[in-house]
Amino acid sequence: MDYLVGDVQGCCDALQRLLARIGFSPSRDRIYVLGDMVNRGPASLATLELLRGLGNAATCVLGNHDLHLLGVAHGVRPAHHGDTFGDVLSSPQRGAWLEWLRARPLAVQLDVSQGGWLLVHAGLPPLWTAAQTVELAREVQAVLQDARFAEYLRGMYGDQPALWSEALEGPPRWRFITNALTRIRFCAVGGARDGALDLATKEGLAGAPAGHVPWFEHPARASRGTPIAFGHWASLGLINTPELLALDTGCVWGRALTAVRVDGERREVVQVACAQPR
Repeated sequence: MDYLVGDVQGCCDALQRLLARIGFSPSRDRIYVLGDMVNRGPASLATLELLRGLGNAATCVLGNHDLHLLGVAHGVRPAHHGDTFGDVLSSPQRGAWLEWLRARPLAVQLDVSQGGWLLVHAGLPPLWTAAQTVELAREVQAVLQDARFAEYLRGMYGDQPALWSEALEGPPRWRFITNALTRIRFCAVGGARDGALDLATKEGLAGAPAGHVPWFEHPARASRGTPIAFGHWASLGLINTPELLALDTGCVWGRALTAVRVDGERREVVQVACAQPR
């Protein structure tokens, strides 16, 4: 059985209870975690230990908090006041955990037998197709694992460029791809800035800035027809439609951690309450 799981954010106890609720067996089942494995919750290290311990039965895409951990660990940015991944940074196996994170993908597309779901942490720009998204995610994943990694981290933070262009190169290109896959919520509609990312607004749908829509509602979205699952946007709550799953249901804010079974014809939603209100 294949389950997609929303943002865990260091809430290892909730993840353990969710796996027990679905009767998860690593020899039979697979989970796909939609990013933000760490931070804000109480047990980032234990969460990584649990997920890595599942081996090939767990696939985890990178979220913005996971990348922020890498940035802090390598001295690019100081830790924020609310960061809670100190247990990872102080671990005797710190280097191994950072290497494991660097090897995670930024996007995954499941086989047709698994519904063909495209899995990302936050979303994708309107101009990108599903195939292009996977290709660009692999481009950044390669940078994370080679000699350009330090350059990538130094250029990772920032909101510009806001518009995609194939002509982008180096850090600005990597930054746009990263922001799109791990931070996007709203984008512009119409005019010269059609499709431009708005990375400042964090509210729910009612908080859309003038001239902007959620990325998945853009009228020219090239990825329509591909089912997409994402996390990141806790204020949305659960969205469960044939081609869209929003699975950040605010566990770290005291709400719920969600898993959705996506193989076969029947879709099953399973939730556990999170005991770490923030």
